[in-house]
Amino acid sequence: MKHKITTLAFVSLVLINAGVIASAQAETNIVTAEEVKWGYLNPARGDKSPGAADLWGDRTKDTATGMLVRFNKGFESPPHIHNVTYRGIVIEGEMHNDDPDAAKMWMPTGSFWTQPAGENHTTAANDKNNLIYLEIDKGPYLVQPSKEHFDNGERPINIHADNMVWLHDSDVASISANGVSATYLWGDTNAVYGSMIKLPEGFSGSIVSDADEFKAVVISGKLAYLDENASKPTLLQAASFIEASGDTTHNIRNVADGESIVFIRTSSPYQVKN
Repeated sequence: MKHKITTLAFVSLVLINAGVIASAQAETNIVTAEEVKWGYLNPARGDKSPGAADLWGDRTKDTATGMLVRFNKGFESPPHIHNVTYRGIVIEGEMHNDDPDAAKMWMPTGSFWTQPAGENHTTAANDKNNLIYLEIDKGPYLVQPSKEHFDNGERPINIHADNMVWLHDSDVASISANGVSATYLWGDTNAVYGSMIKLPEGFSGSIVSDADEFKAVVISGKLAYLDENASKPTLLQAASFIEASGDTTHNIRNVADGESIVFIRTSSPYQVKN
């Protein structure tokens, strides 16, 4: 079930010769990790396939999509390619993604990689539970044999969580909150881009956005989402999802025993405040 939170965003619509001012409503949709509806990345393979769940978009259609993919311990794909480029962020476990002959580099929670369309590679999982957030800019998302490989001009990126560079203020986000930092992942900050923010233990504040597109996925930790119209906060574990557009303020509290990390896809820089 999606949680829908409605806030007023006053938008002046000046109509020539009429002088009409109208107000529009900005809506926030929340899907908690417990509410995610799971299927299979390759339904024809059943439980031999990684599990998959679209958080937004539709991976079977010609559209941008963000999805969760989970892998069993010991999973290793045969060499293959994809018809589209994808980006991955590790939520849980340890993942490897590289050329078929590459030595394993296990990437833990908070790591990031890109896989160019057409490039031959394998994907492997090393922990008991392995979960990633995967994003494409267009679909459908297909797995194809290695013999169909091609060079689309892009090159892969593998960033282990220990090599992530965190900034306390940048063009990515305006941060006026103690202990909060952000890291840029991809895209153009004048268009659509992806970043992550790190919230310290005990953080209580807000993420403020006026973007037409704002999507957030909890990568690690645990957040309480505070809605003034709700009797109690909504608990957002890792893999929970927030979607909004227009002028919105997301009031959150980090209730984890440690830091929490949130991935944000947005069409405009956002603010993090205490």
